[in-house]
Amino acid sequence: FGIMAGKVKWVTDIEKSVLINNFEKRGWIQVAENEDWNFYWMSVQTIRNVFSVETGYRLSDDQIVNHFPNHYELTRKDLMVKNIKRYRKELEKEGSPLAEKDENGKYIYLDFVPVTFMLPADYNLFVEEFRKNPSSTWIMKPCGKAQGKGIFLINKLSQIKKWSRDSKTSSFVTQSSKEAYVISLYINNPLLIGGKKFDLRLYVLVSTYRPLRCYMYKLGFCRFCTVKYTPSTSELDNMFVHLTNVAIQKHGDDYNHIHGGKWTVSNLRLYLESTRGKEVTNKLFDEIHWIIVQSLKAVAPVMNNDKHCFECYGYDIIIDDKLKPWLIEVNASPSLTSSTANDRILKYNLINDTLNIAVPNGEIPDCKWNKSPPKEVLGNYEVLYDEEMAQSDGPDRDLRSRSGQSTGTKGNRARDSGKPALTTWK
Repeated sequence: FGIMAGKVKWVTDIEKSVLINNFEKRGWIQVAENEDWNFYWMSVQTIRNVFSVETGYRLSDDQIVNHFPNHYELTRKDLMVKNIKRYRKELEKEGSPLAEKDENGKYIYLDFVPVTFMLPADYNLFVEEFRKNPSSTWIMKPCGKAQGKGIFLINKLSQIKKWSRDSKTSSFVTQSSKEAYVISLYINNPLLIGGKKFDLRLYVLVSTYRPLRCYMYKLGFCRFCTVKYTPSTSELDNMFVHLTNVAIQKHGDDYNHIHGGKWTVSNLRLYLESTRGKEVTNKLFDEIHWIIVQSLKAVAPVMNNDKHCFECYGYDIIIDDKLKPWLIEVNASPSLTSSTANDRILKYNLINDTLNIAVPNGEIPDCKWNKSPPKEVLGNYEVLYDEEMAQSDGPDRDLRSRSGQSTGTKGNRARDSGKPALTTWK
């Protein structure tokens, strides 16, 4: 599989087979054998080559690709935080009620990413923050890596000095060989189920950024750690306690290969409704949807909204014990590898439903189509936010939604029919 001089990189043969089966179902496989592709499933490296000024590639109207040229504005950990901070400041300047703060100077509606600094650039700012609460735990992550690689936890400044510091001058050394890291306040009070920490992997499809139109996949899942959680500082180095990545957990002694340490989102909903109540659970998932929409709005102005592109992101969300959701990171290439039988079914359906929206009715792709598919082809996707529809509902739509005043698709307060009201981004 390739496009011109660039080759598509498959992570595993499983991913390749799932996609080939999908293309075969649409009658595209013969086209693929002739290497006369209309649709390309590419790695981020290949996308970089395709849209690079140096290569001079040009996509025709019947060529569609699965990443935006500068997707990294959302999917690199440092750039995601930078764009969200910029978005908040812009809303503040505009006097938007969304940027309202409480008496302690915290955002009321936009406080959904942990306090984060870039290293080495923000080292002095980090030290200042650390000294306000010296008993806090922080998590360090390399900006450009995935699957939990290079991540570690610290609770002393000396641990960062070991990582990169010139002890003679007491100044932070910027080394060209050193990779940029983000350091974030660790969520040390995660919601536990069975004593174990977990996070949510949710899939979000963006068909266009201007106007923003995105879809939420209903079949996300929870990823559990294999070892019971403890905030004890003696376990800071035990990644089986702290990191939910399957790439890490599958090497643990307690990893279960049948269920893969995963729970469906519907199981989580059922658990929370039975232990915390339906109203609280609905509020939690509304807040998760809010976080996703606001993160996409934060990057929309800087995203290269190429008409040939769409993207399916993997959102990682952690819920704390107060049922507050936190955005941890967004993945440009969420794994399509199957670790269980249920996983394979989910990911096959994910690809199928994604293609049905990107290329309606399995026809020859056309980048000029209006990217607004009929409801019957959405499959397990549902419209999360449609900017054109939102603008017709008035400027205060988002705030009414965030403050719990759910509205129907036309912005009217839903009638008391016994059914949950549609949230404003649907």
